[in-house]
Amino acid sequence: MWVADKWKDYEVIDTSGGEKLERWDKYTLLRPDPQVIWNTEKKNPAWKKLNAHYHRSAKGGGEWEFFDLPEQWTISYGDLKFNLKPFSFKHTGLFPEQAVNWDWFGGLIREELKKNPSREIKVLNLFAYTGGATVAAAAAGAKVTHVDASKGMVTWAKENAESSGLKDAPIRWLVDDCVKFVERELRRGNSYDGIIMDPPSYGRGPKGELWKLEENIHGFIELTAKLLSKDALFFLVNSYTTGLSPAVLDYMISVEIAKKRGGIVTASDIGLPVTETGLVLPCGSSGRWTA
Repeated sequence: MWVADKWKDYEVIDTSGGEKLERWDKYTLLRPDPQVIWNTEKKNPAWKKLNAHYHRSAKGGGEWEFFDLPEQWTISYGDLKFNLKPFSFKHTGLFPEQAVNWDWFGGLIREELKKNPSREIKVLNLFAYTGGATVAAAAAGAKVTHVDASKGMVTWAKENAESSGLKDAPIRWLVDDCVKFVERELRRGNSYDGIIMDPPSYGRGPKGELWKLEENIHGFIELTAKLLSKDALFFLVNSYTTGLSPAVLDYMISVEIAKKRGGIVTASDIGLPVTETGLVLPCGSSGRWTA
């Protein structure tokens, strides 16, 4: 498992009864987590010192209960800064486990620029959400194209870039349907040296286009892989859908990229360390291709 264990401003304190107890800088949040199917003793005093608690509804969805939490606050990961705020369906605007991927592709970008300082490395971030991967790639020295169907998420991502000192970095911000954008880029003859995709299990585009991950992901990997440049560095697919195991991601990336152009494919669960137990909480999976 690839573990995001370098955080200082974030930690999973404990997990039990379908919930995870987290510290986001100085604030303690309790949120549902479908992976937490165990009931263990809640010994840590933080269970009783919450700043906010997201309650899942039996009818679907849920709502926040706030005790003492600001409308927005900021946490850091190295030089990167992220603006957080609790919003619908338990989210805060950041998936901390993805830091393990930021470190990976950030290292590839920096290593390549060290060898070839004059090279322009173009990275495409699809389903880019609030821009964690975008700011990580830009901070490493890449020229980034950020694509998400939600205008609000793109605005939030711009704020994260500015907070991280990347206001003037070469980032192209686009509110667009990711599939249609890739199709247009292929027609234009454009290419990218690194591609990141973090597709939702379900979603709709700006005009109501339906996206269901299990039905669409293989065809989309096949399509998007055609945008890789001849000297491409990496390709990354993230999944939070239970049916898409690391082995499935490995297979699709191997078929659509490695079989055609060589390179190395790796895939794994990703996770976060749990302070109270010393164990690791699974948080989805990732598939990677490197040249």
